[in-house]
Amino acid sequence: MNVTAAEGSEPREEPHYSIVVPVYNEEDVVEQLLKEIRCFAHTWRSDYELLLVDDGSSDRTAEIIGNQFANWSQGKLIQLSQNCGQAAALFHGMKRARGEIVILLDGDGQNDPQDIPKVLGPLNEVDLVVGIRVERRDSSLRKAMSRLANAARSRILGDGVIDTGCGLKAFHRRVIEAFIPMRTLYSFIPALAKSAGFTIRQVPVRHRPRSGGKSKYGLRQFLWRPLLDMAGVWWFTRRRCPAATEKSS
Repeated sequence: MNVTAAEGSEPREEPHYSIVVPVYNEEDVVEQLLKEIRCFAHTWRSDYELLLVDDGSSDRTAEIIGNQFANWSQGKLIQLSQNCGQAAALFHGMKRARGEIVILLDGDGQNDPQDIPKVLGPLNEVDLVVGIRVERRDSSLRKAMSRLANAARSRILGDGVIDTGCGLKAFHRRVIEAFIPMRTLYSFIPALAKSAGFTIRQVPVRHRPRSGGKSKYGLRQFLWRPLLDMAGVWWFTRRRCPAATEKSS
């Protein structure tokens, strides 16, 4: 997988926060999303980096991002040479993140950037914070499939998380060590983190309808692939070495 990266033109300070956003063929929504992130960040702080991982888009997504980042020093566009899937883009972006705190955000505009502080607050007490979408703005079929997948995963893996499909998450950089590159990583971030000994908290966040573009998820991505991969995650989490700590002298 070849990767190219383009950064804003101005020098940047070392980031404390890394915002990672995977995108694929989102030319209809990505400009508005970036404007919202920039508006939020303007009143937030400056010690952050924004990593947009373009998963081999065939439309104008990368061009729009590049134009937005031309005078945005914290912005970096990472382009994958081919479409590898959301999980691959997400994993690559997390590996490139330099901040001590990593924030994940969906690229379809359904997460509200103004909710970022909600997932950051509990990080003083826990390792990973997961959003729970309230008043979810999706079709009835999509919500039903999500409920079924969440119920099966929670019962089998015991991660205790209500809504792993929520794209808005935040965690300490060290949590990345718990993850493995798999096509359904987005569904199993909490289970993998918990199996490695990390602590988790859930917080309610807003959810918005799509303002444009099309969902890239169907029955295979929502149900069959995660259900099949769940067996592998179940095996891995039970074979994983327990977290080791040194005895105090």
